[in-house]
Amino acid sequence: MTDVHVVLVTAPNDAEAARIARTLVEERLVACVNLLPSIRSIYRWEGAVEEATEILMILKSARERVDEVRDRLIELHPYDEPEFLALDVIEGSKSYLNWVLAETRRPERP
Repeated sequence: MTDVHVVLVTAPNDAEAARIARTLVEERLVACVNLLPSIRSIYRWEGAVEEATEILMILKSARERVDEVRDRLIELHPYDEPEFLALDVIEGSKSYLNWVLAETRRPERP
């Protein structure tokens, strides 16, 4: 097990996904976000089966920042109930994992 998590989030369109991604990266809550366009989601919501075209966001962050990522995502996201699935990264390139941790390190206080 590593100290890195991958977080899956869907967004309604490219503009919203990019806005959320840029904010999370700028705030150093995540090191990177991949945006996969035009996924088709079929789900049950409020008793009805729905279908939508969405953007899948793949976020990479430090395990210790995941709660902050979730809280900030809820503030930024337009959905009433945004998808937020944090997955443990079992293994990865040591240099990549170190980069994720370095980019999401909390700023030192003076």
